[in-house]
Amino acid sequence: MSGSWDGIEEFVSVARAGSFTGAARSFGASVTHMSRSVGRLEARLGNQLFHRTTRSLSLTEAGRHFLDSAARLIAERDDAIAAMTASGSPRGLLRITCSYTLGERFISPILRDYALEYPEIAVTCDLDNDVVDLIRDGYDLAIRTGHLEDSRLVATRVASRAVITVAAPSYLERHGTPQRIADLKHHACLVGSNPLWQFARGETFRPEGRWKANSGIMVLDAALDGMGLCQLPRFYAAQHVRSGSLCEVLKAECPEDEPIWAVYPRPKHHSPKVSTLVERLRAQLPGLLNGSVPE
Repeated sequence: MSGSWDGIEEFVSVARAGSFTGAARSFGASVTHMSRSVGRLEARLGNQLFHRTTRSLSLTEAGRHFLDSAARLIAERDDAIAAMTASGSPRGLLRITCSYTLGERFISPILRDYALEYPEIAVTCDLDNDVVDLIRDGYDLAIRTGHLEDSRLVATRVASRAVITVAAPSYLERHGTPQRIADLKHHACLVGSNPLWQFARGETFRPEGRWKANSGIMVLDAALDGMGLCQLPRFYAAQHVRSGSLCEVLKAECPEDEPIWAVYPRPKHHSPKVSTLVERLRAQLPGLLNGSVPE
């Protein structure tokens, strides 16, 4: 049985690290061990898994295909072992990914409490506004919003977020307040990572403007400085709306609240480290979103 697994974990580690040196460091083995293990695996498979030069290392097409299966095998093995432990309590490495602001402001405190309660859990949280492949990249869990398409994944709704359109009073004094969605084409729009603004009844608007950023904080700060209108999740702007620094516009046209999902590969469904965290997210995240805002 051990021969069947020989080299698989080393291969996955090298693929994720992008080098034998980095993989050896994280794996706790020598570079020679990593190289020989991967070489034996390639010989057994009859396929080259990496393109190797003196300066670079990259996966071959066969390597890319094998990585998905190998990472899934390792994860399923670890989850099966965890599920069969006497206590069934969360343990092992938990890899989670989510967007920057949601992660820094709201997911982080939940993860800290979780790690404190379960000392046998090690947490790695990668913040990324792009959607990553959970199975290929070896993640246990992601926090995502909106429509989900990957049928390989299980999604549990853990919270909702409202989206609002706002501007500073100084901007509205100079340019007027839009009364209809169509009025937005006559205004300076501050464009974030979403190319379409969402409104009631499924209506959308494609904003145009001279300020574009893939950071909600940068868009928010521009709105506070009176540079234009923006649309953001409520938790970004709620504090400033309450203080009067921003004014909500087109209130009657607000879209339905957007779901926030905990997303994980199907084999993770019964993993204690995942199921326990998902329940904690369902219990705590809505309150944090309603009660906390970025400063």
